[in-house]
Amino acid sequence: MANPGSSVSLDTGVLTWDFAALTDPGRIRANNEDTIAFEPSLGLVLLADGMGGYNGGEVASGMAIALLQASFGRWLAHAGPYAHPKAIKRALQAGTDEANAAILEAGVANVQLQGMGTTLVLSAFGSQRAIVGHIGDSRCYRLRDEKLELLTRDHSLLQEQLDAGVITLEEAALSPHRNLVTRALGIERQVELEMHEHDVRADDLFLLCSDGLSEMVSDAQIFTLLLQDIGLPDKATLLVATANDNGGRDNISVVLARAGRRKSADTAG
Repeated sequence: MANPGSSVSLDTGVLTWDFAALTDPGRIRANNEDTIAFEPSLGLVLLADGMGGYNGGEVASGMAIALLQASFGRWLAHAGPYAHPKAIKRALQAGTDEANAAILEAGVANVQLQGMGTTLVLSAFGSQRAIVGHIGDSRCYRLRDEKLELLTRDHSLLQEQLDAGVITLEEAALSPHRNLVTRALGIERQVELEMHEHDVRADDLFLLCSDGLSEMVSDAQIFTLLLQDIGLPDKATLLVATANDNGGRDNISVVLARAGRRKSADTAG
C-alpha cells in the first residue's frame, strides 16, 4: 500500500479545506487503472477509474485527469474561488468534452487501446459550496451531522434496474452486472458530466472514491470509518485497508476533503 501524503489545506476566506488522498492496486489486480489528483490551492479534486484491455484503463484515466487538471485547473486559477457556479459548470463540461475527444481519438489511433474509457468523479470546493460532477460509477459522499449521504447516482445498468424496480437491493448485491456502466468518458462522441451544486458547512467531510471502495465496503462501514477520531490521512489509509481486508478485488482510490471554520472567524464571534 502506498503511504498517504500529509494533509494539505486551502483557505477560501470563509472556510478552510483539508485534503488527503490514497490509491492502491488492491489484492487481485497487478496494475492500478485508477488516477487521482487534487489541487489544494484551487480546491479541485479529480478521480478516474479506467477500463480497457492491455494498458487502456491506465491510459484513459491518466489522460482524463491530466487534461482536466490542465484545462479546468487553468481556468479555475484565473476565475478565482468566487467564480459563479454556472460558469464553473460550463468550464467543467468544456474540459470534459476535450478529454472525451482526446481519449476517443487515442483509442481509434492505437489498436491496443481500442474501447478504452474511464469513469470520473470530481469536485470544485469553494467558499460556501461544492460543485460535484461525475460520469459512471465513481462516487462522492458527504458526512454531515453524523449522517452519510451519497451525492452521486451511479450511471450503471444495475442502478437502472433498481430504479425500474426490476431487481431488489438484495438481488443487486449478487448481480453479475455490477460493473457495467452506462456512461463513460472516451466511449462515445458526446458525454454529459452530471453536475450538482451542494452547500457546505464547517465540519462537512466529503469522500470521493472509485468502485474499488464502494464495492468492497458497505455504506454502513464507510460511515463508521469516517466517524473515527483520526486525521484525514489515517482515515484514507483505514478505508483502503478495509477494502483490501474485504477482498480487494479492484483498484481502490479515495480522496477526502474536510471543511473547517477559519480561526479568525471563530475568535471574532
